[in-house]
Amino acid sequence: MPIAGRVAQPTALNSVMAMIASLFRLQKLSKGQVKVVTTHRQLISAMDRGRLAAVMHLEGVEAIKTDLNALGVLYEAGLRSLGPVWSRPNAFGYGVPFNFPDTPDIGPGLTAAGKELVNLCNQLGVLVDLSHLNEKGFWDVVSLSDAPIVASHSGAWSLCRSPRNLTDDQLKAIGDSGGIAGVNFARGFLRRDGLGERRTSVTEIAKHIEYIADKIGVDHVGFGSDFDGTQVPQDMKDASGLPKLLDALKERGIKGAALKKIASGNWLRVLKETWKR
Repeated sequence: MPIAGRVAQPTALNSVMAMIASLFRLQKLSKGQVKVVTTHRQLISAMDRGRLAAVMHLEGVEAIKTDLNALGVLYEAGLRSLGPVWSRPNAFGYGVPFNFPDTPDIGPGLTAAGKELVNLCNQLGVLVDLSHLNEKGFWDVVSLSDAPIVASHSGAWSLCRSPRNLTDDQLKAIGDSGGIAGVNFARGFLRRDGLGERRTSVTEIAKHIEYIADKIGVDHVGFGSDFDGTQVPQDMKDASGLPKLLDALKERGIKGAALKKIASGNWLRVLKETWKR
């Protein structure tokens, strides 16, 4: 799949401002049913009250200049998570294209600005999401970061050789750091043949979760749906299909406390450790 060209920083910033404004309008119009959260305590409180907790995230930081001034401002506005790149290069690093079969070992690592970005995120308590980042960039973050290593929506490369997925060595680094791999529900990142077949089942998601849990422990895997960014298995459809995935995991012997960790507990722990608030 060909990737669109680079986005100019002013254009990206304008889009980000519009989306943040929409998020806060949604919060206001929801009359308390949606809450933009910036601390672990706020997140737990919203969940306990049955509210939809929203975490402000950027996928690709084209909106931020390399002087990083905008990062501090966006943090004050509520930003608590970012991915340095989408699937194309920018001023901070190199993303992986949508090739199949291929490896995430594509291109150089983080730029100097990318390394400064990771350091500032650590200081502020902003989660750095390594999904979409290439392998050399991944290892740069591992060497730089003092926070848990996170890939929010990537599967196991051993099961589907998409460069968007994680090798066993990458998975081990995530586990060793106390981090988490959120398994993407994208059909083309689940199947061994890399095809986006509509008939793909939620059992393919369960296979990736089970594989990662076996490799690095049940404490380091979770859901990374990507509902708004891809095509999911036909028996999933949307968030209303999550009980089917829970059933598929139970059939594989993942139950009780382990299932709760995968469904939400691991994410809550990693966010608490990263945000430091």
